[in-house]
Amino acid sequence: MEFKHLRAFSALAEELHFGRAAARLHIVQPALSAQIRALEEHLGAQLFERDRHKVSLTDAGELFLPEALATLHQAAHAEQIVRQSSAGEIGVLRVAFVSSVLPELLPTILRTMSARFPRIEFELKDMSSPDQMNALISHSIDFGLIRVPIPYPGVHARLLFEESLVVALPAGHALRTRASVLADHLVGEPVFVLARKFAPGLYDQVLASIHRKKVSLEIAREMGEFTTMLSLVAAGQGIGILPEKAAYALPPGVVTRPLRVQTAGAGIGVAWTRLESAKKRAFAAILDELYPSLAAPARRSPAVVAA
Repeated sequence: MEFKHLRAFSALAEELHFGRAAARLHIVQPALSAQIRALEEHLGAQLFERDRHKVSLTDAGELFLPEALATLHQAAHAEQIVRQSSAGEIGVLRVAFVSSVLPELLPTILRTMSARFPRIEFELKDMSSPDQMNALISHSIDFGLIRVPIPYPGVHARLLFEESLVVALPAGHALRTRASVLADHLVGEPVFVLARKFAPGLYDQVLASIHRKKVSLEIAREMGEFTTMLSLVAAGQGIGILPEKAAYALPPGVVTRPLRVQTAGAGIGVAWTRLESAKKRAFAAILDELYPSLAAPARRSPAVVAA
């Protein structure tokens, strides 16, 4: 039994006329008759009553029709799934992210992907940038939304957008009256920074940008996450240096001011190891579309871009 037999049967069962069914299938009437006979012989049952005036389904044909239609529907569905997979329109993508991309970047990407590729599903994991690198190397995730720069052999990356730095201050701090904070203003202040093991590129850039101003930071504590840092600032334990988008949700009693130092190339990026599947290429294309300024160099680099 072949699909052409099922298509012939279903067309004739719905039309109950050999001429109309043959025209619907774009075949000649003798070919349709031969396919129906072959199907009946294979099944060992008569599916149609036919005479010179009419065609009707037998009891066996009535029972067989919904099964034949279900089989044809499932076959069409299977074909659609394969075509969508080949086109990158269906599947699961495993994407890790640093928590500070939650308010803006991640929702933007997910909304765009959902509108363009509604059958692609996401497995999302909150992970530090170094942990994402290890997960990419072990192929346990497909993409990482990371803090760059973060050099790592065997991983490709590119900057999506740069971020300037801000200083988080207790609401009663003297620096709150300034429109912006200079490196010199940090002298003697207990400062909180994100620990290097969580964001080595950001850590190095913060210290280098301050040292270029011939200022030495008094680092009171290296933190594991920005929310803890901001809580300590709110408690008046010190001031914090963090990227602007990491200060999206300030606790009561905390204000931020821009930190006037140069940190070119620091920000949020995307990392990956391979773009071997259509769904991965679709995701990469969406990021190029949403954040196009640095998209071209990413495709040429065989190693991590330090942005």
